[in-house]
Amino acid sequence: MRGSRLLPPVFPFDWAGEWGEDRYGPWVAFRLKGVRQCLRWIAPGRFWMGSPPDERERSSTERRHEVTLTQGFWLADTTCTQALWEAVMGDNPSRFKGAERPVEQVSWDQVKEFIDRLNAALPGLDARLPTEAQWEHACRTGTETPFWFGDQITPEQVNYDGNYPYADGAKCLYWEQTVEVKALPCNAWGLYQLHGNVWEWCQDCYGDYPTDFTEDPTGPQTGVGRVVRGGCWISHAGLCRSAQRDHRGPAGHNVLLGFRLARGP
Repeated sequence: MRGSRLLPPVFPFDWAGEWGEDRYGPWVAFRLKGVRQCLRWIAPGRFWMGSPPDERERSSTERRHEVTLTQGFWLADTTCTQALWEAVMGDNPSRFKGAERPVEQVSWDQVKEFIDRLNAALPGLDARLPTEAQWEHACRTGTETPFWFGDQITPEQVNYDGNYPYADGAKCLYWEQTVEVKALPCNAWGLYQLHGNVWEWCQDCYGDYPTDFTEDPTGPQTGVGRVVRGGCWISHAGLCRSAQRDHRGPAGHNVLLGFRLARGP
């Protein structure tokens, strides 16, 4: 029944132009200057964040720990497109041009300005960046393997540098650029390309994981930079794993960096 903590609040929202439910779950979409963005409902849940000690190519920063997210949230089904960025900001900083390609060369600081302008244009949207824990929960879709689809990776699933395969896999295709945000299959919750294409900014400052169970983590109050997740088109395959984490200074921007919107607690 609607109102359960596993389901979203009653919608439509004032800012929503479309909404519904399909095999992936509830969704809602807004339009701005003719550009559409869909958000998927991500139910609360408990999962193992980080990687097990025997996962190939893992980092010491990926300490495995149990996380509970007590409230659901909305997450964009794709990274922000160049079309949406231009609708809000009036420019397009991306190197690899294409309306349905991800916007790149955007810093965390610039993304914050984008979100402020978007929220002003659509009152009640209250968009933000996902926390690192929310991002990994959405990426894993209940799995504990290196990738949401299993233990190995191919260019038919992820846009990465196929010259550098994962865990003794075969060398394969390297696209050498970004691809459109829906060019490759979505995961079990209807989310596209959380692995590869562009690194995605998260809200959190970067720091060490907790050593024990944690609830609704939001990261440290200060850190060496802001978290980025997911790997990108130029990444070795192992850098696209669900547990892989990295960071950049909030003013940093390059052709590897993009983001996706979140909404909720």
